[in-house]
Amino acid sequence: MPGYEIFGDEEKKEIMDVLDTGVLFRYEFGEQRKGIYKVKEFEEKFSKYCNSSYGQAVTSGTAALKVALTALGVGPGDEVITQGFTFVATWEAILDVGATPVFCEIDTTLNMDPVDLEKKITAKTKCIIPVHMLGAPARILEIIALADKKEIPVLEDAAQAAGARINGKHLGSFGRCGTFSFDSVKTMTTGEGGMVITDDEELWRTMSEYHDHGHDHKVNPGTRGGEGRRFVGFNFRMMELQGAIGIAQLAKLDYIVKSQQANKATLKEAASKIPGVAFRTLVDEQGDSATFLAFTLQDREHCLRVNESLKADGCGAINFAENSWHFYPKWEHLLGAKSPIHSGYPFNDGGGKKRIVYDPSALPQSAAILDRTLVYPVSIKMDTERLATLTTALKNATKV
Repeated sequence: MPGYEIFGDEEKKEIMDVLDTGVLFRYEFGEQRKGIYKVKEFEEKFSKYCNSSYGQAVTSGTAALKVALTALGVGPGDEVITQGFTFVATWEAILDVGATPVFCEIDTTLNMDPVDLEKKITAKTKCIIPVHMLGAPARILEIIALADKKEIPVLEDAAQAAGARINGKHLGSFGRCGTFSFDSVKTMTTGEGGMVITDDEELWRTMSEYHDHGHDHKVNPGTRGGEGRRFVGFNFRMMELQGAIGIAQLAKLDYIVKSQQANKATLKEAASKIPGVAFRTLVDEQGDSATFLAFTLQDREHCLRVNESLKADGCGAINFAENSWHFYPKWEHLLGAKSPIHSGYPFNDGGGKKRIVYDPSALPQSAAILDRTLVYPVSIKMDTERLATLTTALKNATKV
């Protein structure tokens, strides 16, 4: 990872198609653009790739979450359950629609634990967001079975999991909708950008209108509709240059995943020699996008010793227990209820009364797992020399 490793003539060609028209906006300017609608084409190709009926392109993976939550009707007074190991964007979007994030433990998949999920569901739960973290599937079938019993929609956060599958079915296509990120370090990238996929036409239409200030899109592409606006909206439109890059990157996605799987297998074989090592549980190993290799050690002390050895060889791994962007106890701005708004919203109501308080020790199971877990990003292009350096470092770590 990520897709920028393989930028080439394909991306340049798609971009030049846009620049030759002079139209960067995804709507309107019909005569000038000469039939070129790159964002619409990207939406159609990405949703088809995922075997989903509709795609809605937006400005980022974070925007995708907010647009999807809004279309699902989630707002103030509602609770949304997600996991405590994710990028901050997942819960930022929940807060931004006025809802309350409720955090769930992870299990050895490094994704949402269905057992803890069931404990966290209340009458206020209006959505569940499992995250397919580090490019590998959550126990999505169990999660959806539980959610269906409670009649709660599932929104899959597949920001890091483009191209990943379970038994051939794409992640993001199991729930009511699924969101993806195409930022600069994602498996496929448009620099910034995101996508929501769904099989629900009405849900897609609501997202389509909301992301463009409420324009009704009765004629799409072309003008922006008959302007029978159903509700207020906001601006989360993807621009044509991003759509153009997305088309070229999508055509390479299966190659990206295949390359990462081969490189990951080499690293996993080397790591398997470390005494006491175990690897994250994969719901479907064949469907893993292989963007990361995650392995656990015997305990926290063993994990630290192994990583010190790896660092000494210039190959230090990521320990997400120490990472301030992806793990609940490290989110000091969330735990400290820090807000730029005078009232303290969303942590306080308009009168300054506390709405939400988080306990930093609330997820002990997740902490116990991540404390002894190390992670390597897996490149698309990993030359023989770099692979040899990493495998040697892992071999040396067997001695600590």
